[in-house]
Amino acid sequence: MKILHIVPTYLPAYRYGGPIKTVHELNKWLVKKGCEATVYTTNIDGEGVSNVPLGEEVNIDGVKVFYFPVSFRPWQYSCRLRRALAKNINDFDLVHITSVFLSASTLGAYYAKKFNKPYIISPRGSLMAEPLKKSGLKKKIYLSLVEKKNLANASAIHFTTEMEKEEYLKAGLPLKKVIVMPNGIEREVAQNLTRNYAEKSFRKKFGIFSDKKIVLFLSRISWKKGLDTLIPSFAEVIKKKPKTILVIAGGDDEGYGKTAKELIMEWKLENKIIFTGQILGDDKIAAYRESDVFVLPSYSENFGQVVVEAMAAGLPVVITKNVGVAPSVERAGAGIVIEKDEKQLTEAILKILENPQLAKKMGEQGKKLVETEFSWPEIAEKFAAEYEKLIVDKT
Repeated sequence: MKILHIVPTYLPAYRYGGPIKTVHELNKWLVKKGCEATVYTTNIDGEGVSNVPLGEEVNIDGVKVFYFPVSFRPWQYSCRLRRALAKNINDFDLVHITSVFLSASTLGAYYAKKFNKPYIISPRGSLMAEPLKKSGLKKKIYLSLVEKKNLANASAIHFTTEMEKEEYLKAGLPLKKVIVMPNGIEREVAQNLTRNYAEKSFRKKFGIFSDKKIVLFLSRISWKKGLDTLIPSFAEVIKKKPKTILVIAGGDDEGYGKTAKELIMEWKLENKIIFTGQILGDDKIAAYRESDVFVLPSYSENFGQVVVEAMAAGLPVVITKNVGVAPSVERAGAGIVIEKDEKQLTEAILKILENPQLAKKMGEQGKKLVETEFSWPEIAEKFAAEYEKLIVDKT
């Protein structure tokens, strides 16, 4: 089975958050399950471009990746990618598109339909209520003129959670078939997240004394991640727990960091909050391992990959009900799920910081949840079965 995955950006453009990693992990495990996975993408990486070969195969974990130069950045459009699709799409059995509102979905849908290939679209949260409010009129026009047709002709729409599916249905968007499949985490990665690295290496690197509690926010610095709730809430936390530090770890691709820092100054928290920038590898693992509670008070998350990573590391989590994995977290007792509310967030953080036994129990429940529900080998196998059904239905 030959799968073509079309996505606007790919490794090593980590600045674009969870989907960059999870799309590759899916493709990698599809290869391990016997599929042939090929990726068509661009070399876009923020305002610049990735240092990657163009127009030739790059093998990443068995996945054949082709990077094409961007021609029109606002739509993330590539002339050479379009030509490659026109020439080669007939060589594949199914097309999987991870994109909406960009050229990838339109090009992929057009050529898949032209050559009678089944295709799936993964919106990855972009068609949920809160993101649709941003640039609302522009998105409504684009949906009406372009994207609805792409969605209507798709053999299936893939959602990472039931929450994402329900918001899509409420939006009244076209749908032939639903595939609900979560993101995963590799067992090896999960094991690494529980390993002991150099003692207190994260704290040493960022000058955090051992007597300090760490509240960890690890995600892109974006409007939708809820820092406007977290920062004033943290001001209340330190009134009761003054030996607490908030770590904000993530890239600032959208320029929202300026707004966040203004809010920090407004609440006089400059000495209580540390910005680390984007962290990867051992630094990221150490951040999870050395923190006391993970927080993600988002307006909207179709899934919440960092939440799964935090749970894999045994870290209790506090998240809003707007995060896709919230029902699983609540059901497993792996953390506290709240409304997007400053008071509730304060109370939840304090409850965990003040109850070490509860925090430990939540951490253990989180690790069990990840092991049972978010394993890539099983997810890839289910995806392959869904692909096979769509290919058979199309013939």
